[in-house]
Amino acid sequence: MSTLQIDRLLDTVIRQNASDLHLTVGRKPTLRLHGKLRSLDTKVLESDDMVSLMKAITPERAQQELQEEGSTDFGFAYGTQARFRVAIFKQRGDVAIALRLIPNKLMSFEEIGLPPICKELIRRPRGLYIVTGPTGSGKTTSLATMIDHINTNLDRHIITVEDPIEYYHYHKKSIIAQREVGVDVPSFSEALRRGLRADPDVILVGEMRDLETIESAIRAAETGHLVFATLHTTGAAGTINRVIDAFPHNQQSQVRVQLSVSLICVLSQVLLARTDRLGRIAAYEFLVVTPAIANLIRENKTFRIDSAIQTGKKFGMQLLDDHLWTLYQRGVISAEEMVDKSKDPGELTEKVHRAGGTVGRTELDAVVEDAES
Repeated sequence: MSTLQIDRLLDTVIRQNASDLHLTVGRKPTLRLHGKLRSLDTKVLESDDMVSLMKAITPERAQQELQEEGSTDFGFAYGTQARFRVAIFKQRGDVAIALRLIPNKLMSFEEIGLPPICKELIRRPRGLYIVTGPTGSGKTTSLATMIDHINTNLDRHIITVEDPIEYYHYHKKSIIAQREVGVDVPSFSEALRRGLRADPDVILVGEMRDLETIESAIRAAETGHLVFATLHTTGAAGTINRVIDAFPHNQQSQVRVQLSVSLICVLSQVLLARTDRLGRIAAYEFLVVTPAIANLIRENKTFRIDSAIQTGKKFGMQLLDDHLWTLYQRGVISAEEMVDKSKDPGELTEKVHRAGGTVGRTELDAVVEDAES
């Protein structure tokens, strides 16, 4: 399979506006379109095809890592049309590739439907701004939009630490430096430690993977920087617990105090298929740290955060399930999609039934039925 054909595959991804392309032995190239997998009408891929496709896009450094570690990640620009984030890994001795499309055009707050209060909060001079959600929930896109808003409207020195770099940003009103882990710097924690000496105003940490990175991010937020970071958690209360639980037991009460002072907000998001089939829409849970919520964090009463979010609507807060319900009532998403992505599926299913609706097969039912058949 020649490089020409990888080009044809990538062109198809861009033309159909798919989010991902999966290449693996024994299957036709497969797109992820609006959250669903769709095979392309081409030949089934064989071992040799996979090696050629891998070599056509993989830099030498990453090929070496694939040989030594069994997997590698990198980003590359596809002409001026788009960028791709690539994960290559070995399975059953063969190579498998997953490519994620990163559009060149950055979206606006309105286009991705971010809560309006986000715009006000990113003007803050310091603090920790956590964006969470499962893989593929659009965290990177939301963060790129926020960074672009700062870059366009404020004069700041912005440093991003990413693995790999996804959206490219260019200097506008701000100065922006993007550091790629494994290329420009060995690790997230090292980049954070060094970054503080470079006079930054805003720091983006692609992922808080380990204790050292979490510690560094909190410290940077405390010392007068606006820090954006991501975690693979769902829900605001769960995110705060996850950060605290990363620390040894004897440090946890101190971390609660630090978080209660430095945390600005937690934005938790999921992506859902729209009923009109016009792509996907994000649903958000949004926690703004008010003095009352800072108190709950400090006193280890995070179990009361959800009800505090419910009463905090005037601060722009919302619970994920409330936002899902709103989207469902507007007819934007199906009942099944809402229940699948919710924090409390039972409660929302009952709500649908009380409103006279029905919930069809959810993913969970489908899995159970498939297993039984």
